[in-house]
Amino acid sequence: MNKLTAAYSARYTMGSGFTTTATRLKYTVPEDAGLNSNNLKEIDAIAAEAISQKATPGLVVLVAKDGKVIFNKAYGNHTYDTNVPDKVTDIFDLASVTKVTATTPAVMRLFEEGKLKLDTNIGAYIPKARTTPMNNIQVREVMLHQAGFIPYIPFHDYVKTGDYSRDSSAAFPTKVADNYYIKKGFFKDFMWPKMLNSPIKTRGKYVYSDISMYVMKDIVEHISEEPLNQYTYENFYKPLGMQTAGFLPRNRFKPEQIIPTEDDKYFRKTLLVGYVHDQGAALAGGVSGHAGLFASANDLAIIYQMLLNRGTYGGVEYFKNSTVDMFTSKQSNVSRRGLGFDRWDPDSTKHYPSELASPQTYGHTGYTGTCVWVDPSRGLVYVFLSNRVNPTVTDKLSNLKIRGRIQDVVNKAIDESKK
Repeated sequence: MNKLTAAYSARYTMGSGFTTTATRLKYTVPEDAGLNSNNLKEIDAIAAEAISQKATPGLVVLVAKDGKVIFNKAYGNHTYDTNVPDKVTDIFDLASVTKVTATTPAVMRLFEEGKLKLDTNIGAYIPKARTTPMNNIQVREVMLHQAGFIPYIPFHDYVKTGDYSRDSSAAFPTKVADNYYIKKGFFKDFMWPKMLNSPIKTRGKYVYSDISMYVMKDIVEHISEEPLNQYTYENFYKPLGMQTAGFLPRNRFKPEQIIPTEDDKYFRKTLLVGYVHDQGAALAGGVSGHAGLFASANDLAIIYQMLLNRGTYGGVEYFKNSTVDMFTSKQSNVSRRGLGFDRWDPDSTKHYPSELASPQTYGHTGYTGTCVWVDPSRGLVYVFLSNRVNPTVTDKLSNLKIRGRIQDVVNKAIDESKK
């Protein structure tokens, strides 16, 4: 914002000028947001530790403060045995971050339009659920992980020899990975009925379940009459200017730009590059409510900056303030969670998601080694992407608390800047 310091003509008088509001992410240095670059140096050391301890072959860390991207850096390589360095533009399998970056925003939009009601039962939206134990459960319970669903069903254990083929055909149309096609109707005829009829065991208690987001995807698709991948692309990713975000990235990007996940020796017998790691989402064809979304760190920063802005980005309103506030705030007396969103844990022994995270913090983690956290009290969007499941699953990322420790370096640097 600048004002003229002298009069130049009748039109350009002294003191005239424009006040513009920054509405999109700006790429800059920490000092521009009042932080000291030196206070972020420790991120490099923690990233190096993650790689040397084999917690993950590579990672990308992005930090935005007050709408300014002040840190955006890639570390390590795509895999331990290649020299392909991670780049900040690389595309990662987000795993459960899908729940809050695809399914939940779709639910928020339909809720805001009055098409989806949180206190309506599942059977009202899913005709097939009306004769199942799920019928009477309300949407709100599903979004809170309090519906009583079992956590997940290991569908890949049910795949028999005749259920898949190494080649695609009319009988085996759904690609699950390179050289792996599942038979027609496997989701609709086998997986979906099995989920709908799964026992309701813990209703009213907090039990985190992937089934909840399969259910929400089906409800979103029933109401919007569009596949979830199409709906989220048209309503959010495209208008927000997210370049890479979406399901089924192999249809749009070269494999070299996508970070490999597991070398799956057991189920798909191949290194997964751009095919969703989650077995259930893969068998469902790569588009699911709980997993299947791929994106770069920058894309995640955009949509979470929109949420931090309480619904607006680039001068466009995506949600009302009240919708964002409601879904992202604590909504349950039996868990720390919001609607769809995970949150800061009030149990101080857990230090979740990090030791210094504020009680306002919301976001989500993903099984592949990802997380995104928004802390409104600090004006912070923190994105961490990795492929800790390559070449095979390891718990070191969690045991070494890599994600939380990096988050706290950032938290400390912001708190220092306020002194």
